[in-house]
Amino acid sequence: MHMKAYHPDDDGEFLEALTFEPLSNANWGHFEQLFGANGACGNCWCMYYRLAKTEFQEGKFDDGNKNAMKTLVWNNKPAGILGFFEGQAIAWCALAPREDYPKLARSRVHKPIDDEPVWSITCMFIHKRFRRSGVSVQLLKGVVRYATEQGINIVEAYPTIPTQEKLPDSFAWIGLYKSFERAGFRIVDRTSVHRPMVRFFTNQHR
Repeated sequence: MHMKAYHPDDDGEFLEALTFEPLSNANWGHFEQLFGANGACGNCWCMYYRLAKTEFQEGKFDDGNKNAMKTLVWNNKPAGILGFFEGQAIAWCALAPREDYPKLARSRVHKPIDDEPVWSITCMFIHKRFRRSGVSVQLLKGVVRYATEQGINIVEAYPTIPTQEKLPDSFAWIGLYKSFERAGFRIVDRTSVHRPMVRFFTNQHR
């Protein structure tokens, strides 16, 4: 994908030109192109939270994880939101009902705090040419708009509060708390000091 790189000091008008749509069989090719040969990172294909550890590790070979994600999409299961600029997918945010992510149910620090039905954000991936340019905040706002349109009342996530000034890109896939804060999310649980649970309530009466 040959694109111009954007930086925070550039004219940010391109952010207003971003569009967002759920992953489907119609735009699967864009998803493949964005994730590339490495499946975003280490042939993950955003299946880490959906599979048992052994199954996930085995899925890193012979397109196992990729095919697992493709099966979900072809069965019309919610998987996430793609962000587009000039006709190309440049951003991804995994979004699905929390119960679709078994690893969260087994998590010591991110287990459910109540019985409210929530949709979880488990991963964000921005094309390297568009990182550190405000795309993540716009992506989260796009996810919130989609959730609101779909009648989803609570969007939950588990971002990181870095312990160092600059977090390597390979550790930023869970999202940075400051981006979620700017998009209107608020902390609802601090069991993990550096990985708080945050929520956006689309129902304004909450």
